[in-house]
Amino acid sequence: MTTTLTVDYFMSLDGYGSAEGWPGYWGKEGPQLRQDRVDTFERDQVLVLGATTFREFAKFVKLFDEPYYDRLNEMPKLVFSSTLDPQDPGWENSTVLAEDAVAAIRRLKETTDVPLRSHGSISLNRALLAAGVVDRLEVMVFPAITGKAGYAALFQDGAEFDLDLVDTTVLDGRTLKLVYEPILHTAVADGVGPKRRTTE
Repeated sequence: MTTTLTVDYFMSLDGYGSAEGWPGYWGKEGPQLRQDRVDTFERDQVLVLGATTFREFAKFVKLFDEPYYDRLNEMPKLVFSSTLDPQDPGWENSTVLAEDAVAAIRRLKETTDVPLRSHGSISLNRALLAAGVVDRLEVMVFPAITGKAGYAALFQDGAEFDLDLVDTTVLDGRTLKLVYEPILHTAVADGVGPKRRTTE
């Protein structure tokens, strides 16, 4: 019995997950993007979150009316936290795990066949990527450069990866969804890169 872990990351073109003064989706949402989110979360899966993102989402689903937020409420959720109350974490259908996330995910991947998906949760997902336990990396690239306003960059100062492109989709004619298999980068293959000129 095994399953997969997908990391789901929204970013601006310059790699940031959020930006001061910019709205959700960087103001670039559209019907195809929203339908993609509905389709994504309609699948049978467990949502994996760090404590900060968990708290934010628990508020968002009550404050805002996105077409997939009811589904997020219904989904089983795992949150890695040593501070949330396991008896009352603040969001229905949630289980608090106060243990090492990498070890827990490795165990879960071997003991369940329900897919795991993590959205947001920068520090958590950076650790999971670096540990090599992420099977799919879904990156939604929004048409915005946030520059000095940007923050929460998943890949900055993280591990190095080679990426195998699995799928690509353009949503609403402007937002690019890229699906990769991430492979920890260990070495450069022989014979790749620009070739030096030969001299007589």
